[in-house]
Amino acid sequence: MTKIIRFKGLCCANCAAKLERQINKIKGVEATLSFVAGKILLELENEELLDDVILCCKKMEPDMEIKL
Repeated sequence: MTKIIRFKGLCCANCAAKLERQINKIKGVEATLSFVAGKILLELENEELLDDVILCCKKMEPDMEIKL
């Protein structure tokens, strides 16, 4: 299943790269993050993993705004 998350509030491309690596550690998730576009493209094994991705984003970047 493919999902796209839009975001605002990441301070730099380095933070974005760290977040992408952390999301990709979640089993069943493949993520490609575009800092410039403000999007995360997700390939999820199941829809429940989306909650894990959002939780990961909030832990890594608490001020990040997420829009599904």
